[in-house]
Amino acid sequence: MTTSIASDKAPKPVGHYPHARRVGDLLFLSGIGPRNPADNSIPGNVLDAEGRLLAYDIEAQCHSVFANVRAVLEAAGARWEDLVDVTVYLTDMARDFKAYNRIWAEYFPDPASAPCRTTLGISALPTPIAIELKCLARAASQ
Repeated sequence: MTTSIASDKAPKPVGHYPHARRVGDLLFLSGIGPRNPADNSIPGNVLDAEGRLLAYDIEAQCHSVFANVRAVLEAAGARWEDLVDVTVYLTDMARDFKAYNRIWAEYFPDPASAPCRTTLGISALPTPIAIELKCLARAASQ
């Protein structure tokens, strides 16, 4: 049996899918980005008059994406510490990995208890964001 999870404290998905799906004791989160749940803005983005991206702040986006992941976990009855595996998508690996890795260590100070992680450099994401996380967590069955 599976259960769909949604949170009004996380940004709405950009497609037709849930924030997460619970399958037994596993929680699969859809890709989550740093958009602000209140107004859909992207923290740290600087746009020109036509709405084209001029610059972004990877640190602001990292903190925001972690907050959004936490909101979905909490909506599912899970905790930050329940994360088991995280796939990270960065649109500019060379520019952003060092800052991302430093911020990751703030949220997961003990490598022994941190989730497994894979970081991929990709050319684009569906909205003008620089980072997206795909997570797997454990959660008690409901």
